[in-house]
Amino acid sequence: MAKLFNLPFQRSKAPDTPADAGTAGQYPTVRMRRNRREDAVRRLVAENVLTAADFIWPVFVVDGEGQRIDVDSMPGVVRYSTDVVAEAVAEAAELGIPAVALFPYTDPDRKTEDGREATNPDNLVCNAIRAVKAQVPDVMVMCDVALDPYTTHGHDGLMRGEEIVNDETLEVLIRQALVQAEAGCDTIAPSDMMDGRVGAIRTALDEAGHTATRIMAYSAKYASAFYGPFRDAVGSKAALKGDKRTYQMDPANTDEALREVFLDIQEGADMVMVKPGMPYLDVVQRVKDAFGMPTFAYQVSGEYSMLKGAVERGWLDEKVVLEALIAFKRAGADGVLSYFAVEAAKKLKAG
Repeated sequence: MAKLFNLPFQRSKAPDTPADAGTAGQYPTVRMRRNRREDAVRRLVAENVLTAADFIWPVFVVDGEGQRIDVDSMPGVVRYSTDVVAEAVAEAAELGIPAVALFPYTDPDRKTEDGREATNPDNLVCNAIRAVKAQVPDVMVMCDVALDPYTTHGHDGLMRGEEIVNDETLEVLIRQALVQAEAGCDTIAPSDMMDGRVGAIRTALDEAGHTATRIMAYSAKYASAFYGPFRDAVGSKAALKGDKRTYQMDPANTDEALREVFLDIQEGADMVMVKPGMPYLDVVQRVKDAFGMPTFAYQVSGEYSMLKGAVERGWLDEKVVLEALIAFKRAGADGVLSYFAVEAAKKLKAG
């Protein structure tokens, strides 16, 4: 008995087929374009679907009242003061976006060597959490845990001489996570890449009674050149001394990413993340295939600004936005942190 197909990409063996099946399985009997002819059939056979529910919208907050300040290196992105941020989040929720991630632009006068403003229960992020949860309680609020927006040296951890010290930093990160949870943060997102931070934060949250507070770990965060516009947005770029390669991952490595993810899962992470996004889709796919965990990717500021700038200059069609985002789903991501979230949700709603 002959086989109809014997191709390496098949999910399973094809059934036995009579030897005289002729040209079945070959052109012109098979015409792949039949399933591409109309919009209806294209939608019917789509292997991946992108919806507003796939997005987490990163939002920058700033001191002041009634403030909506443009971020020069990120066209279309603004910093919101805490009295208007909930309004912006409510608009996103109306579009079907389920979650936001809050990041502060800290006044330089509040930055210190030890980043103590990160543990202030009345800092920008904590006030923004309370404002958002009061007005839009059903939106998931996610908060970054790292010290770079708060330190005079721009690093994610405490600096002793030229070294970013690990274990001393954990104590500060724990206090930062606790004030965020107490303010109403739903999901703590450690992005610092210190060893052991997920376990330390999980233990502290549980002991403080925050057993329902999730952790989305930045498990595979690379020392990338794609972060520049974000550092402008939070005001850490000018402050940064040296680089972050002693704690963020080498872009050459993917096996190491699996080890990082495994350790974070062991320590209690509920969700994991790969950052940056599109240049690391191979890592996203490996992580999802290996662990089957809720897996997210961050379409970072550099990716956003490249695409946005090219569209504004007419070098690329605006359709590139949704094309880029569906790539994350194709790689296996359950969701995407993207500055395009609101714009993309509007495009999807328009059809």
